[in-house]
Amino acid sequence: MSHRSNVAPPITKNWHHCRSPIPPAAIYILLALFLLGLCVSAFFLIVIHNALFFVLLLCISTLLAAFVLWNTRNAALALFLHSFPDSDLSSATHGHLVKITGAVSCGDVSLESSYEKISPCVYTSTLLYEYRELCLKPSNVRDLCVLWRLAYSERLSTDFYITDMKSGIRALVKAGPGSKVIPLIIESRLIKTSYRTCRVLSSNFRKWLREREISAQARLLCLQEGYIKEGSCASVVGVLHKNNDVLVIVEPQEIVSTGCLWPKLLFPVEVEGLIIGIPRRATLPPQKMEALHIANETKDCRDK
Repeated sequence: MSHRSNVAPPITKNWHHCRSPIPPAAIYILLALFLLGLCVSAFFLIVIHNALFFVLLLCISTLLAAFVLWNTRNAALALFLHSFPDSDLSSATHGHLVKITGAVSCGDVSLESSYEKISPCVYTSTLLYEYRELCLKPSNVRDLCVLWRLAYSERLSTDFYITDMKSGIRALVKAGPGSKVIPLIIESRLIKTSYRTCRVLSSNFRKWLREREISAQARLLCLQEGYIKEGSCASVVGVLHKNNDVLVIVEPQEIVSTGCLWPKLLFPVEVEGLIIGIPRRATLPPQKMEALHIANETKDCRDK
């Protein structure tokens, strides 16, 4: 297992080992230009009584803000994962970047989801969001996501096997200790307390909070959890290493760029780690699942 923070509150930072497509300096420059434009537009509005410049500023600022947010939500990584062609392990070359899609199975270590206790898994993530206390009416702010802060994050991964959907060959994925992993997994909402229910938390939820040394005081909380369970279909992008009959997929040693995706209005993202995600068609056909199951059993017999 890997990547579990020991800081209180334990927020796992830099799990996504990819560089932001928009540098912070560019955002600061845009903010400075916005403030300058706001002052100029206010002058035109008050002195000259012309609101055209102010309206144009709002429109341009809205478009720029949407563009920046769109480029900071892993959209480029998700598009890169889905558009990258699936490789065939029977013909893939040693040292090349490959994408393998197929059923996953646990290695020597299996994981269990933190709250729902789903097992066995090869990857689990649990996120706890806490509502920011502001002097605003609850009816006006309870649905705004910007008012929630990440109070706790727990992401775990381990080495696992993936069976190529094309060739039926199984490879070991090195996603355990010391590995840089970029999980493109969307967490599901399990618990979200409201202003009516936040006064009393469930006993299981309070126990889960105390086990992680988090205050169990009744307040607005949102718990999300995601996982990749054994037998599920997943996609892995990494570098293939061949050593005799052993196939291993590891993180790239060099930075990989997603390239410019101008039709989608996306800047290039520099990826530094192993990408793990769920394909768009996450359910394999029954015939393919049966073939993968037979291939895994045959491989296990050979290993023994």
